[in-house]
Amino acid sequence: MANVDRPTELSEQVLESVEKGQRAAIEAARKFVDTVDEKLPSLGDEHPSTRQEIIDAALDMSDRLVHTQYDFLREVVRSAGKALGASDRAK
Repeated sequence: MANVDRPTELSEQVLESVEKGQRAAIEAARKFVDTVDEKLPSLGDEHPSTRQEIIDAALDMSDRLVHTQYDFLREVVRSAGKALGASDRAK
Protein backbone atom coordinates (compact mmCIF):
# COMPACT_ATOMS: atom_id res chain seq x y z
CA MET A 1 0.00 0.00 0.00
CA ALA A 2 2.87 2.40 0.74
CA ASN A 3 4.10 2.05 -2.86
CA VAL A 4 0.72 3.25 -4.16
CA ASP A 5 0.70 6.25 -1.79
CA ARG A 6 4.08 7.59 -2.97
CA PRO A 7 3.05 8.28 -6.58
CA THR A 8 -0.25 9.76 -5.44
CA GLU A 9 1.51 12.04 -2.96
CA LEU A 10 4.05 13.05 -5.61
CA SER A 11 1.27 13.82 -8.10
CA GLU A 12 -0.57 15.97 -5.57
CA GLN A 13 2.61 17.90 -4.76
CA VAL A 14 3.33 18.48 -8.44
CA LEU A 15 -0.22 19.69 -9.08
CA GLU A 16 0.03 22.08 -6.14
CA SER A 17 3.32 23.38 -7.50
CA VAL A 18 1.82 23.92 -10.96
CA GLU A 19 -1.14 25.76 -9.49
CA LYS A 20 1.07 28.03 -7.38
CA GLY A 21 3.25 28.81 -10.38
CA GLN A 22 0.26 29.62 -12.56
CA ARG A 23 -1.25 31.87 -9.91
CA ALA A 24 2.08 33.67 -9.49
CA ALA A 25 2.35 34.22 -13.27
CA ILE A 26 -1.21 35.53 -13.45
CA GLU A 27 -0.65 37.86 -10.51
CA ALA A 28 2.61 39.16 -12.02
CA ALA A 29 0.85 39.83 -15.33
CA ARG A 30 -2.00 41.57 -13.53
CA LYS A 31 0.41 43.85 -11.64
CA PHE A 32 2.28 44.59 -14.86
CA VAL A 33 -0.93 45.52 -16.71
CA ASP A 34 -2.03 47.73 -13.80
CA THR A 35 1.33 49.54 -13.88
CA VAL A 36 1.15 50.04 -17.65
CA ASP A 37 -2.44 51.32 -17.34
CA GLU A 38 -1.29 53.80 -14.72
CA LYS A 39 1.82 55.03 -16.57
CA LEU A 40 0.71 54.92 -20.22
CA PRO A 41 -2.74 56.31 -20.97
CA SER A 42 -4.86 54.80 -23.71
CA LEU A 43 -4.65 56.74 -26.96
CA GLY A 44 -8.06 55.80 -28.32
CA ASP A 45 -9.34 53.11 -30.65
CA GLU A 46 -7.94 54.36 -33.98
CA HIS A 47 -4.58 52.60 -33.87
CA PRO A 48 -3.08 49.95 -31.61
CA SER A 49 -1.18 51.90 -29.03
CA THR A 50 2.24 51.26 -27.61
CA ARG A 51 0.44 50.60 -24.35
CA GLN A 52 -1.59 47.76 -25.88
CA GLU A 53 1.45 46.28 -27.62
CA ILE A 54 3.31 46.22 -24.30
CA ILE A 55 0.37 44.60 -22.51
CA ASP A 56 -0.05 42.00 -25.26
CA ALA A 57 3.67 41.15 -25.12
CA ALA A 58 3.53 40.77 -21.32
CA LEU A 59 0.50 38.49 -21.51
CA ASP A 60 2.18 36.41 -24.22
CA MET A 61 5.28 36.11 -22.05
CA SER A 62 3.19 35.02 -19.05
CA ASP A 63 1.39 32.45 -21.18
CA ARG A 64 4.69 31.04 -22.41
CA LEU A 65 6.08 30.88 -18.87
CA VAL A 66 3.04 28.97 -17.62
CA HIS A 67 3.22 26.52 -20.54
CA THR A 68 6.95 26.03 -20.05
CA GLN A 69 6.43 25.32 -16.36
CA TYR A 70 3.62 22.90 -17.16
CA ASP A 71 5.73 21.06 -19.75
CA PHE A 72 8.65 20.83 -17.34
CA LEU A 73 6.53 19.47 -14.51
CA ARG A 74 4.82 17.00 -16.84
CA GLU A 75 8.26 15.64 -17.71
CA VAL A 76 9.15 15.47 -14.00
CA VAL A 77 6.02 13.45 -13.30
CA ARG A 78 6.65 11.19 -16.29
CA SER A 79 10.24 10.56 -15.18
CA ALA A 80 9.20 9.99 -11.58
CA GLY A 81 6.53 7.56 -12.72
CA LYS A 82 9.08 5.62 -14.72
CA ALA A 83 11.52 5.62 -11.81
CA LEU A 84 8.88 4.50 -9.33
CA GLY A 85 7.70 1.83 -11.74
CA ALA A 86 11.27 0.59 -12.16
CA SER A 87 11.83 0.51 -8.39
CA ASP A 88 8.55 -1.40 -7.92
CA ARG A 89 9.61 -3.98 -10.54
CA ALA A 90 13.00 -4.38 -8.85
CA LYS A 91 11.33 -5.43 -5.58
